[in-house]
Amino acid sequence: MSKDETTTVVSGYSNEEKVKEYGSIQTMASNVDLAIHDYSQGRNSTQLQNFEVVGKRQSHSCNKSKGQESNDGTSFLSDSISSSSGEEFMNNVGTSIVEEGNASAASAEAENSDEFQDVPFIDFFLKSNGPPQIILLCMLWSLAFGSTVGVVPSVLTDQYAKIYHDFPVDDSCANYDEDSKPMSCLDGSSDAQSAAAMASFISNAFTFLTSSLVGSISDEYGRRNLLILGQFLAILGPLCLVLLQIVPSTNPNLYYISSSFGGIISWISIALSALSDVMPKRWRAPVFGLLLSGFSLGFALSPILALGFSHLGVSVLSLCLLLGSFVYSVFFLPETLSPAIAEEARNQRSRDYHLHDGQESETTIRYVARAIIRPFKELSILNRSDFFRLLSALAFFSGMSSSADQTLLLYYVEDRLNFNDHDVAIMFGIIGLLGIFVQGVLLRPLTLLLGEKWVVVVAFIMGATTNTLYAFAPSKSFIFLAVCISSFGGMSFPTISAIKSNNVEEFEQGRIQGALYALSSLASAVGPCLLRLAYQVTKDTSQPGSFFLVASAFFVIATVCAWSLPTDKANSVKRRRDDGGGVESGCDLAQDSLSLSPLLDG
Repeated sequence: MSKDETTTVVSGYSNEEKVKEYGSIQTMASNVDLAIHDYSQGRNSTQLQNFEVVGKRQSHSCNKSKGQESNDGTSFLSDSISSSSGEEFMNNVGTSIVEEGNASAASAEAENSDEFQDVPFIDFFLKSNGPPQIILLCMLWSLAFGSTVGVVPSVLTDQYAKIYHDFPVDDSCANYDEDSKPMSCLDGSSDAQSAAAMASFISNAFTFLTSSLVGSISDEYGRRNLLILGQFLAILGPLCLVLLQIVPSTNPNLYYISSSFGGIISWISIALSALSDVMPKRWRAPVFGLLLSGFSLGFALSPILALGFSHLGVSVLSLCLLLGSFVYSVFFLPETLSPAIAEEARNQRSRDYHLHDGQESETTIRYVARAIIRPFKELSILNRSDFFRLLSALAFFSGMSSSADQTLLLYYVEDRLNFNDHDVAIMFGIIGLLGIFVQGVLLRPLTLLLGEKWVVVVAFIMGATTNTLYAFAPSKSFIFLAVCISSFGGMSFPTISAIKSNNVEEFEQGRIQGALYALSSLASAVGPCLLRLAYQVTKDTSQPGSFFLVASAFFVIATVCAWSLPTDKANSVKRRRDDGGGVESGCDLAQDSLSLSPLLDG
């Protein structure tokens, strides 16, 4: 097959203008011709990749130098030549371009067509395979864990007070107001907060050590099985919570130990990678926001469920919900990672670790050393450029604040502001309902209007404001006001996730999500401990909540880092506008069309 023949085959699927916008398909044909020539010279190479990976290669050159939409033939060569006979290989090339090029070029043309531009985001989402199931699982998770948010501090405080501080077995600390609480209850609450901070530290240490590695493994072998394993580990904590209430002599530390194991599998980072597998770039921030909307909806409904049950009843309900989500995943959760991208990830990892076909087997010592080093090597992606270093810094400082709020706020308001189950239900109802509005409705238009960079800046400012209100809140109403503002701070997480997803290769989605989540987990391990130390200083002052000002300071530092992000890399909206008329460049279209092809084929 000559170069002209190959070019004719490819360009036949789209007019000249569409081919140019899609990312120089004719240049790909030239690369194929070069690959055939090099094969005839006897050069060694790996098995021919399908047309999807060629598209990824096109996007790779775009990521390295924006605006260069042609691919270097030598980079294409390494993964494009078959080890079969020359004649068979040439036939395979023509067949691959015809069959795979047809689907991808059709996807690109549909992407550019007026008809496809009118397809609403929600329609695409509902017809996709994977994202709806993941959002449903998120909602079930938040229902399960949200329903016990107000139960855990009360149950654990009672358990520590009874086992370690001689509190009566048939009594509860919830029966006393702030002024009349026995010292054993205060000591039990302090023990529970310390145990929660330590459990958070251990869980996040697990996540730090394993998240980038697990994400990289998910790039190579798929998301589904790891998501299911993560759900199984999440069941252990609620199971122990039920056991604590059935067997009063159970050591309360068992709950925190079992909960820590959930940090081994970073479920949320793998879920984000799975969404990135399916959703085009321009819709990643909204779908990540929709993921958090699922959590918000669960948290909005969970306190209502909790009000109708006893503490034991709520704990059993939580356990049943998690068991149900686990069974649902086993039978209905699809794999979102395409075999072509998985193979490309494995090839890339082999190159990174110099594991080529035909080399001698590794020694046992070298294999063990590589296994030990790999989790840290996977984190090196965070040091790839100044842009990634800035992302890492803002993720770290904001993570310290957010995790401290999540870990310590509930203990503080129950201890100092006398929050009861009804107040907790109101607080999480506010978080849930406003979270649905902010993540599901407000985030997408704000991203289009301001760009991802400024959405993150605004979110961090809201986070600093929230913690300042926590610090000086004299009553429950101030906490409720602060919680309202915190919902807008929640825009940072899906937006940062979209920024990092848009700046790496498709076969690195799991690695980057895992690496930054690992860094955030390190921050989550350190943050609560630092604020806990600050609380030891402020707890006997006239403003015991002033330790939250430390979290405000962390948010200010994160805001400065977000402000320093280069706009051309942070804002996908600006990139599309700069590329012309509010549409994506050919490189972005090439990537997006790979996600769109399953929908178009259906």
